[in-house]
Amino acid sequence: MASFRDLLFQTKLEVREITTSDADAVFGSWTFLDVREADEYQQGSIPTSVFLPRGNLELQIEGKIPDKSTPVVVYCAGGVRSVFAAKTMVELGYENVVSMAGGFNRWKDEGRNWSVPKTLSSDQRNRYQRHLLLPEVGEQGQQRLLESKVLLLGAGGLGSPAALYLAAAGVGTMGVIDMDVVDASNLQRQIMHNLERIGERKVDSAKKTINLLNPDVTVITHDVRLGAENILEIIDGYDVIVDGTDNFPTRYLLNDASLKKGIPVVHGSIFRFEGQVTVFSPHDGPCYRCFVPEPPPAELAPSCAEAGVLGVLPGIVGSIQAMETIKLLLGLGDPLVGRLLSYDALEESFRTFRMRRDPSCPTCSIDPDEIVIAEYDDLCMPHALQPPVVV
Repeated sequence: MASFRDLLFQTKLEVREITTSDADAVFGSWTFLDVREADEYQQGSIPTSVFLPRGNLELQIEGKIPDKSTPVVVYCAGGVRSVFAAKTMVELGYENVVSMAGGFNRWKDEGRNWSVPKTLSSDQRNRYQRHLLLPEVGEQGQQRLLESKVLLLGAGGLGSPAALYLAAAGVGTMGVIDMDVVDASNLQRQIMHNLERIGERKVDSAKKTINLLNPDVTVITHDVRLGAENILEIIDGYDVIVDGTDNFPTRYLLNDASLKKGIPVVHGSIFRFEGQVTVFSPHDGPCYRCFVPEPPPAELAPSCAEAGVLGVLPGIVGSIQAMETIKLLLGLGDPLVGRLLSYDALEESFRTFRMRRDPSCPTCSIDPDEIVIAEYDDLCMPHALQPPVVV
């Protein structure tokens, strides 16, 4: 009967091993996979490593590293578990997998680059356990969410569901822009607010609701009118912007500023029983100016205050905006870049339309440094100097 040593010897014949020096030479271009246990990983790891304990490898590796042509360096503490893990990956169809001889212990002893990873507290593990079960998210993805910054343009109908789901997901920093106060007519659709908050500043009400839901979230409030004089300063440092306004001048201004700063915008709009969502990712697809080259006459684009809106509609559209935001933050799936998702509540149907980038677009076809940030107040809205209407 074969012993463990025999099995290890045979496995090493079937798996390519490399030295720590060779592994260091490909650091940054190859994916490093740490197959140690959680308590070992928490004591230190090679930076940017994908963490997946050996016992979960067969079940979760295809979610962690979906492209089987990706070159992978597998390591453990001493170079034993990594050999068996590498063999399993080869059997699963991975084309270029090596085991690092000597493991993390040798790497660390030789003074190579390592760090102590940020880990979740026990309370956070309990709160986000359904995320942790998803290989595409896991602990590293959850940590990324906690370190992310999202700016919500509006604390109204679209901003409310987006904020609630992003807060529940653990987005660590959320900025909220709105200079309106809570009114009784808002409560039909703006679910961040309640009767006790009528007359209160919307940003203050939003902060209370978000922090009651998740104290992990830092909320930064901006009780100001967004304009050319402050937009670049306000949006600076955010990873994603969620657009929840129905004001064309503000949308054009946001488009210019987000292109200049290189920040993606998750755009949502609603009208009566219909909603739309798309993602404007700077220079990866069309921008808002490509989508709407010129604003329509005001009489053809009434606000929700004028045309009405079914109360649940912004909940659906805002939730999709939250989903697209999380996909951008985690690099998941196929975001709605270059695609417009249209929802008809009466037919209960979704349709997707392709959108092309305009090569002659006056905004996204030029160098970002050349974009001039200026007000669009004289374009279309009859009361453009008033605060933007948030739906």
